[in-house]
Amino acid sequence: MRVFLFCLFAAFCTAPLCAKPVQIPGPQGPLEGEYLLQGATSRGVLIIPGSGPVNRDGNLPQTGTETNMYLLLAEGLAATGLASLRIDKRGMSGSANAIDDANDVTIEAYARDARDWVNFMAQELDCLWIAGHSEGGLVALVAAQTPPENLCGLILMATPGRPLGPLMLEQLGKASGSDAWIDELRPVIAALETGSTPDTSGLPVTLQALFRPALHPYLHNLFSVDPADVARDWHGPALILQGDADIQVIMRDADLLADTLPQARRITLSGGTHILKAQIPDRPFATYRDPSLPLHPDLLPAVAAFILSP
Repeated sequence: MRVFLFCLFAAFCTAPLCAKPVQIPGPQGPLEGEYLLQGATSRGVLIIPGSGPVNRDGNLPQTGTETNMYLLLAEGLAATGLASLRIDKRGMSGSANAIDDANDVTIEAYARDARDWVNFMAQELDCLWIAGHSEGGLVALVAAQTPPENLCGLILMATPGRPLGPLMLEQLGKASGSDAWIDELRPVIAALETGSTPDTSGLPVTLQALFRPALHPYLHNLFSVDPADVARDWHGPALILQGDADIQVIMRDADLLADTLPQARRITLSGGTHILKAQIPDRPFATYRDPSLPLHPDLLPAVAAFILSP
């Protein structure tokens, strides 16, 4: 099925710059992504999205988050002669039929999908990199524990370097008015870290949705993974990209990853936000809501130099 789908795509996509949806088998139905194959390139990048129902372009329409960050990354890579494949996660968007319940997932399951996508790309390309954004960087690290044959390196973009429970507590503690409920949130996260079922009734309604019972199995799994510990298993090339204006994942996370991956190249995006774009003065959420804003000017040059270096 994979070969047929790829050959069908190749037969109809002959322009120098051409993106087409492609599919591979998922657990119950197809996984879908968008393949941008630039010319006769032999190198490509698999782009793994971050947490939540973010789609292949980097948008969450249901929350008003419109960034196009992954689409811009794919187009920028194409301009340097690099292929890319950006994907929808199992159970979401174009991969909605891959599983019955989008919440019935684990980081390891996402990692298996990533390895399958790398193997799909390897039918045409010689050397593949996994570029994971935020939680997607953790998926990339877990996928690399059993690396596909053609995996040449990892690109960790705004990737946590510590367990997600403390990081989420830190993130939510920055919210306006958090003093009123942060003490109720601590035992909720502590319970999830131990695999228990917490009482969320004392939380604001918006947080009750974030920690609703249907998500508990996934959060149990997510909170059990230490990114820095997982990173110790990867000894190949790695690039760590972190914005110093990121309010979700901070420079300390990049420090922890760099300590664990001494071979990694590290780039600080000055003024860079979690959306991989330059912050706009006096508009703290502009990069989350304005898809026309370009990627941070240092991002693509750093990625291209890393991949194309001898």
